[in-house]
Amino acid sequence: QVQLVESGGGLVQAGGSLRLSCAASGRTFSSYAMGWFRQAPGKEREFVAAISWSGGSTYYADSVKGRFTISRDNAKNTVYLQMNSLKPEDTAVYYCAADLRFGRVKVGAPDSWGQGTQVTVSS
Repeated sequence: QVQLVESGGGLVQAGGSLRLSCAASGRTFSSYAMGWFRQAPGKEREFVAAISWSGGSTYYADSVKGRFTISRDNAKNTVYLQMNSLKPEDTAVYYCAADLRFGRVKVGAPDSWGQGTQVTVSS
């Protein structure tokens, strides 16, 4: 497993942008597929985006396609989520996740989770 720490959350107006970061510990970060999930109040946690170990493959929830971009920098042990054109319905706690298997991240069953960072989008 890896240790994950998210940052970059905050309050933004609708239509604005935020970039989340997730720093991972360990020397094997480049072996892990990474993902972002979110949980809004009163709702179940849902998949947002995933990226393969190399960054060559990405996968998005339909609700964020065209607005969010996941990327990674293996030299910095960090994965990012660039969020543009934010909507009030994007308000949630955003979690970073990791697993050696891309498929497990895509289906929401990764081995490692971060503690989450709050994103609030005002209308």
